[in-house]
Amino acid sequence: MTNIFVGNLNYSTTQDDLHATFSQFGNVERVNLVTDRDTGQPRGFAFVEMTNANEAQNAISQLNGADLHGRTMSVNEARPKPTGGRRWTRRLRRFPQRLRSRPLVGGSGSFSSHR
Repeated sequence: MTNIFVGNLNYSTTQDDLHATFSQFGNVERVNLVTDRDTGQPRGFAFVEMTNANEAQNAISQLNGADLHGRTMSVNEARPKPTGGRRWTRRLRRFPQRLRSRPLVGGSGSFSSHR
């Protein structure tokens, strides 16, 4: 199974549009059009899973730079999602005293006693 990233999509592009476009090159297992969590509006990119790796590579080479609904698609093999935790460690590095020494509950009621 090959996971394909499709970027620079027109916001009017649907999952059916992507399924029809990629199924010209082989069997499409799943299409995931990414939407905003709060508004439900498309975010302009999607992931397409194809069962056959050769068909997926052919679709990538043929569709990268192709036009769909007036936008030039960016199509390439999706990279694995990085493991979690980096964001929190970055914050600890940037603000170590502020995050580590803050009391969880209570306190003296004065902001001047905390750094």
